[in-house]
Amino acid sequence: MALLTVDAALLRKMFLAGAKNLESKKEIINELNVFPVPDGDTGTNMTLTILSAVKEVQAAQDQSSMKALSKAMSSGSLKGARGNSGVILSQLLRGFSKVVGNYDQITIPIAAESFAKAVDTAYNAVMKPKEGTILTVARAGAERAAELVGVSQDFEDFTTQVVQRMQEALDYTPELLPVLKEAGVVDSGGQGLLEVMKGGLDCMLGKEVDLSFESTGAQASGKSAKGAAADNISTADIKFGYCTEFIIKLERTFSMADEAAFKAYLSSIGDSLVCVSDEDVVKVHVHTNDPGLAIQKGLTYGQLTSMKIDNMREEHNERVIMSETKEEEPAKDEPRKQYGFVSVSVGEGMNAIFSELGVDCLIEGGQTMNPSTEDIITAVNKVNADNVFVLPNNKNIILAAEQAKSLVKDKNIIVIPTKTVPQGISAVIAFNPEISAEDNFGAMKEALGYVKSGQVTYAVRDTSIDGHEIHESDIMGISDKGIVAVGKNIDDTALEMIETMVDEDSGLLSIYYGSDMTEEDAQSLADRFSEKFPLIDVEIHSGGQPIYYYVVSVE
Repeated sequence: MALLTVDAALLRKMFLAGAKNLESKKEIINELNVFPVPDGDTGTNMTLTILSAVKEVQAAQDQSSMKALSKAMSSGSLKGARGNSGVILSQLLRGFSKVVGNYDQITIPIAAESFAKAVDTAYNAVMKPKEGTILTVARAGAERAAELVGVSQDFEDFTTQVVQRMQEALDYTPELLPVLKEAGVVDSGGQGLLEVMKGGLDCMLGKEVDLSFESTGAQASGKSAKGAAADNISTADIKFGYCTEFIIKLERTFSMADEAAFKAYLSSIGDSLVCVSDEDVVKVHVHTNDPGLAIQKGLTYGQLTSMKIDNMREEHNERVIMSETKEEEPAKDEPRKQYGFVSVSVGEGMNAIFSELGVDCLIEGGQTMNPSTEDIITAVNKVNADNVFVLPNNKNIILAAEQAKSLVKDKNIIVIPTKTVPQGISAVIAFNPEISAEDNFGAMKEALGYVKSGQVTYAVRDTSIDGHEIHESDIMGISDKGIVAVGKNIDDTALEMIETMVDEDSGLLSIYYGSDMTEEDAQSLADRFSEKFPLIDVEIHSGGQPIYYYVVSVE
């Protein structure tokens, strides 16, 4: 018998099945990322985004209401969106929900209309849409859905053909984006969207699907603190208040580089670290003020089991503990100041620099863990100012910041499109409290053009990109222009990268050394640079960032 309509119960089950399929394929999707850097990656970002929606769908009181289901899918994904791919996925769900929420039963024409609305909403959310991406795959599905109106009478046939067209569009993405073709992969965001659709189709076809979710309660990524609050709580006898333990059941190879990166990240958010890998499991123990960060990072390697979190401070200190990760809202009778700042940052040294420059609230995150839209909104709400400047400091966080801006109604949010931490520092320095918010936006954005940024890290897999043949564990120097240096030695690669950034107008090199490097290491690099460029001043700063041996700027 043909399936003529889809009700709320079936749509809910299909959505959960799609989310589950995406979650199960997240590491495969991560492997499709063109840049072989050890970051959160597309699969992880899209999974955490949709799991935020899953959490609201599961908590919805009326499980039979299409309107309630649509609202939960939309609001949950919007708040949980992280990374460009996650934000686009949330916008697709938002557009889809705007249409289907008006009906009790979805017909094929309604489905086609909802797909078209989803694509329009997503394209409108991206300032410069690029073909060969998740947008292309989504549009192909919507176009096929429109073609089938009045032709296909069975939802199973309709959905199957839509998914087939999306698969064809995904397979063609390397022809639209040369960088995909060079790396020999399809678009990772498009693959993620296709996995959601495939999971929903399997459910519609009656295939047995696992709808259990273990990780929907551990999604917060951005630890925010006002100024240097994390370092100034004098009443706490214990620096890190939560003893956090869990075991990771690995879903992919856990290399020595993975282990080093994971330990570096855990060290950046806590102490008393024990991390032992044993064949297909990793045992973790860490004292931290935000167990969610440790848990979420662990989820990028596999499923978690034997989770245990203990509060090590006595009960009368609990208010102090929470002030580090969840500050109270400003007093209502306290007058607002004119300007405030929110910045994404990672590493004690980077945090201290932003705090010294007057940033009100820091969100811990960046390349290794993209904060969500909700993380950014939470931080903005802590800043008692009429105008709040938000510094994403990563190209993969800008969309989430813009989405947060659209959801905050009682403040003027100004997103400065900073793609690196050095750009963020330059933007804050360019701020002038004596001029208008609009003029400051122009001046701060202009300042971004005066700084060149570079980062030194290691490759997590073999690939070919930017004309370089890269092998796992190679050292990479990544500038604003892409990967410009590849080698086996950290300092040699860093120096090669910096040399590509220097021109006749360069006057200052700033070196921010990470958690794996020492001040002596950074000084040695600085000395080698000064021998070649004696007229350029060099400054050394402790960044404390994990994963990236050096972050540098040339001005």
